[in-house]
Amino acid sequence: MPETTQLQVEPATRNSGTRDFFSKLRSYCFFDPLIWLYTVVLGTVSLLSSLFDSEGVMQHQVARLWAQMILGTIGANITVEGLQKIDTTKAHVYVVNHLSALDIPVLFVSLPFQFRILAKKELFRYPFLGWHLRRSGQIPVVLDNPKASIRSLQLAVAAVKHNMSLVVFPEGGRSEDGQLQSFMGGAFFAAIRAQADIIPMALVGTYETLKMNSFHIKPQRITLFVGDPIFTTGLTTRDTEALSAKARGVIADLYYGHSPLPDLREKNLERQESQS
Repeated sequence: MPETTQLQVEPATRNSGTRDFFSKLRSYCFFDPLIWLYTVVLGTVSLLSSLFDSEGVMQHQVARLWAQMILGTIGANITVEGLQKIDTTKAHVYVVNHLSALDIPVLFVSLPFQFRILAKKELFRYPFLGWHLRRSGQIPVVLDNPKASIRSLQLAVAAVKHNMSLVVFPEGGRSEDGQLQSFMGGAFFAAIRAQADIIPMALVGTYETLKMNSFHIKPQRITLFVGDPIFTTGLTTRDTEALSAKARGVIADLYYGHSPLPDLREKNLERQESQS
């Protein structure tokens, strides 16, 4: 009986290894070079367009084209659920979990309106991506220290007050294991100062498609779930931490309600707090 089981398992193992080999070959020889090509070419176009468009409208369109080309090339299946209940003509602060380098392209494709990204300063140091972020009016910030980025947060508040929505990854960086990390306060500080609604969102599927520190793209179904608005009217900056916790709870419910990963949100939060 054990010999029979071994004969049944080994072909399946070989087939799985063969599929994985060709999947990696497709990524390294086709997907990844094309993504770099799109980034360099359209990053250059974006920079050139900034000479004629001080408002960043044209650059946003270039960024959407860049995102569409990337996701189209890898054959990603993108769906959005819940956005219809949001008045997208008004400025909001959209907060979303961060799992993959594909998160930004997915958001550019999924959100049909102009927005600016409140992003950590490190992203602005990358060639082409950083140049595009800076020239298109995206806002660098130290997300875990609102006081250290008071000038950047003032720019974020001004943008929202001028009816420009913000998109923020409040975890401050990608999750290495797909679990939801602790949230930083910058986005919520800015939302309260601008008295703008928080729109909690959860990305599901980008972690399985492209994990952190990997170049192996394995196309999966990707869904952006949009939660109900969280109102900030009447709140003060003293409520920043409570607002952050509330938004994290909503995003966690959306994420773990649809993700294949186990819900370890509290254990992960306790671990991070013990390390800090």
